[in-house]
Amino acid sequence: MTTLPTELETQLQSLEQSAQAAIAEAATLDELEQLRVGYLGKKGQLSKVLGGMGRLPAAERPHIGALANTTKTALQTALEEKKATLQTAAIAAQLADEALDVTMPGVFVSQGRIHPINSIIDQIVDIFVGLGYTVAQGPEVETDYYNFEALNFLPDHPARDMQDTLYLTDGQLMRTHTSNVQIRYMKAHEPPMRVVAVGRCYRRDTVDATHAAVFHQIEFFAVDKNLTFSDLKGTIKVFLEALFGEIPVRFRPSFFPFTEPSAEVDVQWQGQWLEILGCGMIDPNVLQAVGYDPEVYSGFAAGLGVERLAMVQNKIDDIRRLYSSDLRFLRQF
Repeated sequence: MTTLPTELETQLQSLEQSAQAAIAEAATLDELEQLRVGYLGKKGQLSKVLGGMGRLPAAERPHIGALANTTKTALQTALEEKKATLQTAAIAAQLADEALDVTMPGVFVSQGRIHPINSIIDQIVDIFVGLGYTVAQGPEVETDYYNFEALNFLPDHPARDMQDTLYLTDGQLMRTHTSNVQIRYMKAHEPPMRVVAVGRCYRRDTVDATHAAVFHQIEFFAVDKNLTFSDLKGTIKVFLEALFGEIPVRFRPSFFPFTEPSAEVDVQWQGQWLEILGCGMIDPNVLQAVGYDPEVYSGFAAGLGVERLAMVQNKIDDIRRLYSSDLRFLRQF
């Protein structure tokens, strides 16, 4: 009888012993995976030993096959047990490295506060959303058409001088109001509509206690059938009462190229009247510019100076304090 079965048995026993020893010494999961592939992979050592079974008599193959399965099962079990051990050790090491020493003093991180400008913007938007208005935005870098022409500012009209701004080399400009959003929104939507727009604006203003060259503005406008100045006045009254409570308010006749009739709205501040917004009925020329029939639709619009409203609400005496980043000032809010 051939001695091949004895040789294969010896090889299998030797393979299992060497594999068990290597598995026991493995220090990482990567090493363990390399051992699994080296011993049990398709091209591993077990497969090489079993390659000699083809030279065995048919009657002896089942015995060697059973012995090979036993060896394979033993190695798989050893690999799984070692893997579980290494994983547990890795988790324990991570927990030890990331442990929090609760006896150490904590690092103080001061709590931030909402800036007065952002705070009042949120309040105003919430009021108008509650009135059924949609929030819209537009670009700060604008074309002459959307900032002036479509709003009925004729090229040589003196009203343009009142909104002198920063002009760019490509002919565009930094918008002087959020009314550009009004034009863009109306061109893209059909009435009825009620919209509130928020954003930063730029004008060549002399900086003083109530003026800044860069400021924030909120514009709200509505277009529908049969809207009147009474609807505008009522909306402004409801808005100001929601924001300030009972406060003296007055409407003064004024002029804006894009509204007719127009008015300025003032409130009491520091014992005097402070202009906080301009308003009026949307000029028919503006409605025609966006493709609306002024014989069918009417609308109103108003622009609010956010900084001035923040000054009234928080009793701030100088608009420049809002931009100073002085913590002694900001910590009051």
